[in-house]
Amino acid sequence: MADTDFDVVVIGGGPGGYVAAIRAAQLGQRTAVVEKGTTLGGTCVNVGCIPSKALLQSSHLYDEAKNHLGPHGIKIGKVELDLGEMQSRKVKVVKANTDGLDFLMKKNKITRLLGAGKITAPGKVEISGKDAKSITTKTIIIATGSDSTPLPGVTIDEKQIVTSTGALDLPAVPKHLVVIGAGVIGLELGSVWRRLGAEVTVIEFLDRALPQHDGEISKQAQRILEKQGMKFMLGTKVTAAKPGKDVALTVEPAKGGAAQEIKADVVLVAIGRRPYTEGLGLKEVGVELDKRGFVVVDKHFQTKIPGIYAIGDVIGGLMLAHKAEDEGYAAAELIAGQAGHVNYDAIPGVVYTWPEVANLGKTEEQLKAEGVAYKVGKFPFTANGRARANGDTEGFVKILADAKTDRVIGCHIIGPQAGDLLAEVVIGVEFATAAEDIARSCHAHPSLSEAVKEAALGVAGLSIHI
Repeated sequence: MADTDFDVVVIGGGPGGYVAAIRAAQLGQRTAVVEKGTTLGGTCVNVGCIPSKALLQSSHLYDEAKNHLGPHGIKIGKVELDLGEMQSRKVKVVKANTDGLDFLMKKNKITRLLGAGKITAPGKVEISGKDAKSITTKTIIIATGSDSTPLPGVTIDEKQIVTSTGALDLPAVPKHLVVIGAGVIGLELGSVWRRLGAEVTVIEFLDRALPQHDGEISKQAQRILEKQGMKFMLGTKVTAAKPGKDVALTVEPAKGGAAQEIKADVVLVAIGRRPYTEGLGLKEVGVELDKRGFVVVDKHFQTKIPGIYAIGDVIGGLMLAHKAEDEGYAAAELIAGQAGHVNYDAIPGVVYTWPEVANLGKTEEQLKAEGVAYKVGKFPFTANGRARANGDTEGFVKILADAKTDRVIGCHIIGPQAGDLLAEVVIGVEFATAAEDIARSCHAHPSLSEAVKEAALGVAGLSIHI
């Protein structure tokens, strides 16, 4: 190929895109990032992972101060909510992250182009916006992420009827928040506003909350959230939403039955996400999309068009920021002739409710459906010394191991710091660890991580503290 402006152009500056750009630059590639947003970080940093976790942390502290410090011998006066200050802190957290990404672009000598990118031919990108121009490149990486999935009969206005974006920026605590969808986003944001004083009702089409998780975990999570005050309507579908002083929702049983009306001052639509490919010119250049609109790639993240790659939410699979990051890192290495890879069996998932929910690998339901013989080790936090000391004893650790090889093939945790506790099992799965390997590794005492060790011991029926 003749000389080009860049070696690698990444369209999309979210977690997958900026990581791909940084790794490409580290490998000596002349790299540019095309991003239409005024800040880098995509949905995750700007209106997703980071601001939601800021509000989850702030609302958790508020709830702790208001309702849970007495047993620790801490007496305080009236606890008041300053929602404006809480939202202001969220904005500062987001800005610290986006400023950090700008620094990383400069540090790695990556060209930042502000505007929407369109692929006009292999190796050619047309940018519309502030930095409008045409550029040439040896390689293009599509990293445009995803957008909220709409619900037929429900019109989003981001004021009364909101996606996660609007739910992060409400000016007041709703009296009644209805969440459509009992997945990760719905339960996390429902938790934020429930803690701050809203009545929260979660409507889910399927028959359980967190329907993609291990069944035992889902049931426990729902029980705990109900005890905290969240209400669930399972096996129910929303067929219409009429805005007014309140939003009037028409709901009916998913399997058929009489309809009823529910009113709420705010409705959050959180039924999933869909790939964002609008305006990229993919059809025109021959990039293949599957029937759900995801970009089709091979095992090296390359589309059917040589030199055009795609990563992250836009190619489907687990729609998680860290999965996109790993794909961006691997794709950059593969483009540079190295041996990048992603082990999809070792991608963790975390729900940042309290207690947290963390999952890795296969669920019991999946293993049964696949006819895989497995063993289970389970340990409750009620039997963990550190959890007792902290006053956080709800939940358990479950480890699933192959019955023949003892190799860990799944881990599911509901409990305090579940997302952090899962990390050692992620490393174990990455390196084909046996449950016995975790069981025989020394864990600090007293620590929450001992629950992981005890669950691993339990795979062989050897747990010590139960």
